[in-house]
Amino acid sequence: MEENLIKRLESAVARLGILYSAGVRSGGTVEFGEDAMATDPSIIAFDDLISQYVNRLTSAGEKIGGQVLDISKIVEEAFSAQKELLIKIKRNQKPDMAGLVEFLKPLNDAIKKATALTEGRRSDFFHHLKTSADSLTALAWIAYTGKDCGLSMPIAHVEESWQMSEFYCNKILVEYRNKDAKHVEWAKALKELYVPGLRDYVKSHYPLGPVWSATGKTAASAPPKAPMPGPGAPAPPPPPPASLFSSDTPQASSHPKEGMAAVFQEINSGNSVTAGLRKVTNDMKSKNRADRTGVVTVGEKGLGCGLSLSKAGPPKFELQMGRKWTVENQIGQKNLLIKDCDSKQSVYIFGCKDSVVQIQGKVNNITIDKCTKMGLVFMDVVAACEIVNCSGVEVQCQGSAPTISVDNTAGCQLYLSKDSLEASITTAKSSEINVLVPGSGPESDWGENSLPQQYVHVYKDGHFVTTPVSHSGA
Repeated sequence: MEENLIKRLESAVARLGILYSAGVRSGGTVEFGEDAMATDPSIIAFDDLISQYVNRLTSAGEKIGGQVLDISKIVEEAFSAQKELLIKIKRNQKPDMAGLVEFLKPLNDAIKKATALTEGRRSDFFHHLKTSADSLTALAWIAYTGKDCGLSMPIAHVEESWQMSEFYCNKILVEYRNKDAKHVEWAKALKELYVPGLRDYVKSHYPLGPVWSATGKTAASAPPKAPMPGPGAPAPPPPPPASLFSSDTPQASSHPKEGMAAVFQEINSGNSVTAGLRKVTNDMKSKNRADRTGVVTVGEKGLGCGLSLSKAGPPKFELQMGRKWTVENQIGQKNLLIKDCDSKQSVYIFGCKDSVVQIQGKVNNITIDKCTKMGLVFMDVVAACEIVNCSGVEVQCQGSAPTISVDNTAGCQLYLSKDSLEASITTAKSSEINVLVPGSGPESDWGENSLPQQYVHVYKDGHFVTTPVSHSGA
């Protein structure tokens, strides 16, 4: 009996020695050593994810080139950064909250790079850039540390993040489905990268979040804050842009936070942001400066949609490369007419105010971007009419339009013809959207329909049921 017990113990010790030499401990997580990393199932699976889905996306981006290829490579860079973080998690102990922010910096840098491509003047491939930049928030599942961390469970977070970016992905599919198969291939590759790709990977290996090493090295903490400069010393450079994992919502409680909630609190505390700022003396205040009159001129006053006249470029009204009508920075022009157009051309209207554009003929796509008090009348559109970042616009379709989308817009009147009543109308982050349809008879009044902007979400039968809010009164 004792001999059998000794043999079993010797066998167990030998087995533990083999596992230790490979860098694996009994909990199943990988410790130190490149050999152990190469044989870890979760790392192998992530390599397969990159090989199968990320490489397919970059290959589709190479067929298109330009900014689409650039954003595809940034997505590849972000997934490579996540792989390195997964390896570090297996080798390091869980850091404190400040250290966790520093730990996530490589992933954050890739996401900031993608976001930077969506800023500034709207690109012809804006939907590709916006979809990719928004989708990268799905990689934040790696910051999940528990139910009080401020993030959804990893699987749910990946799904929710993709749902937020799918709005722009669908625009790509609608715009190019009968136009260019390469863009459709790219959009489908991006979607499959997250659903099912990343979602299934997280579901198989990290459904409850990453597991830090219990015996590994201590992860590096955030660098110490710079001391306050003395009198006359130059102020330190401004802080970097806000992190992906920061929150715009102020903390409602002064109690200490745990998990990622503590990370949010650290970022939002403002200590690192204001550490090196100089004190503003009375003679530096605008009201006491002789070179400031305090009068805001018309050129300085911002418009309601965020467009500033002082930054507006020269007016444009031209056909570029025979494919794209560009109408930019038109102020108070009521008789802008586009009549020599065809179904292969697109129309882009940007930065216009108090103007009216009329399009006579069929065009492929129409986009109204950052316009105020703008009117548009058009006949037929092949793909879609898009209204983005606008305020107080009126759009009338006299022919047919398969898709009309309204995004980040306040105040929009849509007039539909009988041929466009079957149009698919998509709204996001918009308010005061009214759709007017013709009456049954030639002398009938127009019927006005207000699209809902408030919704109620109720958890029922295992999923959320969303319905628009209905208001009733006497």
